[in-house]
Amino acid sequence: MAGDQASADPVVRQLREQISDNDLAIVEAINKRLKLVARLKEYKTSRGYEFVDPDREDWMVSYLARANRGPLTDEGLQAIFHELLELTKREVS
Repeated sequence: MAGDQASADPVVRQLREQISDNDLAIVEAINKRLKLVARLKEYKTSRGYEFVDPDREDWMVSYLARANRGPLTDEGLQAIFHELLELTKREVS
């Protein structure tokens, strides 16, 4: 019954809508990133460059950690981007 009450609460509904909107924006951003990485991979392959650049990946995570103002922790950011980089490599193959 408490779950039903929470679902009827206008504040809960509004926050859930905002979370859903944010989740959609995250999915859109990931899809845009995958498209950009696919373009980069195509270009690098056409020039004989290696696709994966571990130094660039390390730099990117460090850059994002410096730019991060929280509440996401550095550990959380590293975990998300580790998974995002692995996902990208799987999706853009």
